[in-house]
Amino acid sequence: MAAGCEDLAVNSDTAVLDNPVAESLRGPHAPLARRLGRAATYLPGVATFCALPAEPAPSDWSDLARLLGPGGFADMFSSPALPPHGWEPVFELKGRQMVWPGADRLGDPPPVAGATVVELGPDDVKEMLDLVALTAPGPFWPRTRELGTYLGIRVGGRLVAMAGERLRPPGWTEVSAVCTAPEARGQGHAARLVRALTDRVLARGERPFLHVAEANSAAIALYERLGFETRAPVTFRGFRTP
Repeated sequence: MAAGCEDLAVNSDTAVLDNPVAESLRGPHAPLARRLGRAATYLPGVATFCALPAEPAPSDWSDLARLLGPGGFADMFSSPALPPHGWEPVFELKGRQMVWPGADRLGDPPPVAGATVVELGPDDVKEMLDLVALTAPGPFWPRTRELGTYLGIRVGGRLVAMAGERLRPPGWTEVSAVCTAPEARGQGHAARLVRALTDRVLARGERPFLHVAEANSAAIALYERLGFETRAPVTFRGFRTP
């Protein structure tokens, strides 16, 4: 049995994945949260994700609007709750939530010549933002790396791929921001980073999960090849406050 199995038996409750933003902000990401009443969101520059109770009252939406300010962006992530009249829809995107099914670790794949896996820190933020602008893996801001560990692959000193940890509901860690520069694709960089992050999460007794747009069939195929399984369909939504 792989190391960490005993912890996984305790930390495998999937109910926290129904509202992962709220659970993260109540748990490991509490120091990165700002709150008003029962509404919560991340500090500016970290993430735009917002959280409300599963069945928010009108007062909860009012508190979120006050928290974000007039015309503020409320990224409701996978919350099924819809805001009251006056909130402007910004986007709606179909996706799925996928989970790692057990405790077995993936282990390192064969090395790629000239490619080095590195842990990314504050000095790498500009390159990380440049890579995100080039590849559009999803929301990523100047302080997003504070949510967890981010790994990158450098070739000739240049950052060509990265992936990291984002939401942290108790017992789970989300793998996110998986991206590869166009000229470096097809060399297994994304798989190598996801494998490395998955093993790190499992080693500390948690389970990995992730979210992916339904239209991104290539990413879904990659995650399925690695062993991730679909848990549930989700719909990502964003709104502007009145």
